[in-house]
Amino acid sequence: MLVSDPQSASVARDFVRRYVGHHLPDASTEHLDACLLVTSELVTNAIRYGTEPGDRLRLAVDADDTRTRVEVHDPVRRQPRRRPESACRARGRGLLILDALCPGRWGVSDRPMGKAVWAEVKAT
Repeated sequence: MLVSDPQSASVARDFVRRYVGHHLPDASTEHLDACLLVTSELVTNAIRYGTEPGDRLRLAVDADDTRTRVEVHDPVRRQPRRRPESACRARGRGLLILDALCPGRWGVSDRPMGKAVWAEVKAT
């Protein structure tokens, strides 16, 4: 469980780094870096758009020889939405990053108490 706080992105990255290192000891640096960036985006977006102060998030990770799946559960049912690309905005690129790192391999699932946003990073 993670708290709805910006520091949770760092905690989540540390967990994913250890998880991938343990379960996929031969994973490439590129694979690990992609997993960490996906984790940051999912957790940060969940904190910004899927929680209110005092809420909690759940991080789930699964890995095998073909991919690493990162999933973040938050208590808000509102679905993420893409924003048009813009060089003028400092935010709003999270889904574009998921499209680039996990083309066709990310999505949103309804949960009894909110939603789960997930992405799968293909093994390299």
